[in-house]
Amino acid sequence: MIMELTQSPLARPFPEMTDIAGVTLRVSRARYKDWDRADLTFIEVDEGTAVAGVFTQSACASSEVELGREQVASGSARALIVNAGNSNAFTGYRGLEAVQAIQAQVSESLGCKPKDVLVSSTGVIGVPLPQDKAREGVEAALTATPCSWEDAASAITTTDTFAKGARTSAMIADARVELVGIIKGSGMIAPDMATMLGYIFTDANIEPAFLQELLNRANLQSFSCITVDGDTSTSDTVLAFATGKADHTLITGWDSPGADAFAAALCDMCNRLAQLVVRDGEGATKFITIRVSGAVSDESARRIGLSVANSPLVKTAIAGEDANWGRVVMAVGKAGEPANRDKLSIAFGGVWAARDGLPVDDYDEAPVAKHLQGQEIDLAVELGMGEGIARVWTCDLTHGYISINADYRS
Repeated sequence: MIMELTQSPLARPFPEMTDIAGVTLRVSRARYKDWDRADLTFIEVDEGTAVAGVFTQSACASSEVELGREQVASGSARALIVNAGNSNAFTGYRGLEAVQAIQAQVSESLGCKPKDVLVSSTGVIGVPLPQDKAREGVEAALTATPCSWEDAASAITTTDTFAKGARTSAMIADARVELVGIIKGSGMIAPDMATMLGYIFTDANIEPAFLQELLNRANLQSFSCITVDGDTSTSDTVLAFATGKADHTLITGWDSPGADAFAAALCDMCNRLAQLVVRDGEGATKFITIRVSGAVSDESARRIGLSVANSPLVKTAIAGEDANWGRVVMAVGKAGEPANRDKLSIAFGGVWAARDGLPVDDYDEAPVAKHLQGQEIDLAVELGMGEGIARVWTCDLTHGYISINADYRS
């Protein structure tokens, strides 16, 4: 039985996307679960494509992640296979064999090396990826008619309630460089890279090592600043592919023309994709932005923000539209970061409920209550300790989260 999931009230329509020169998308039905939909995605990229990646920090990572770490170190790729419905994690040598079989099958078809074929899998942990279904799914995908970005985005989902994609661009000299991205993620979301499968494609001409540097930088400001439930997956992967088809000189470092513009566009792309994951948080009804300022450092601010964002008491209070700022005080205090009770200030929707360690004398809860009735919630924490700032995104915690995860394997 497959769960019937209602679309998140925070969903965003799939955007109009553009083709990326050197990228071809195909999907097929491997039928990893008993569902009537495509669940295997095959993305072919032209020879000479640069690749970079960030992966889960889980000590129990899947074979796909372990191999992926080694593969992105080479800086080049020819193909990506994404399996949905089975994470192939905690499956020992059988999981590794399943990935290697996929790599061999695709590399033989494309005439490339197996290490040039990246594989991701997402879904139930502890069940080996069925090699017969994978083989048939890959065979069907290799000859399938090219599909749209939305088709590919839909095929990589599991408990997602809407397909997620984003598009942006940058000007490098006289060349317009395009970036598109697709992502899946809904639960098991925590900033330990973060929990998701995300793929970014661009026609930019960029040196692989610098692409990796830029992706690492963008990740710290986006995927590492989101949380739904504080749990980190075994399969988290974000990959960036640059086909080099755009007509501009090679970007090799910060001194290259257009490096700043491309870095800003990549960071914007990662922010958009990261926020889409939170908007589809399992059972979510409110999108919460937590802004932390006055910390001793940016990293300290991020950790404090995540402590607030991961607090079940804070998240349930917001779900119940209760401006219980005492729970925010609790979450700041337990973060393990420098904080001073008598300097702490907290605001909801721009209205300060507490200032410098005390309740605001003329605090009017009416505008705060109205703000909490909406879907977009802003929470500010000012520590008065230094110049550190951070922005973190999360969602509320509702009974819907329990319902989805109690029935996940059915």
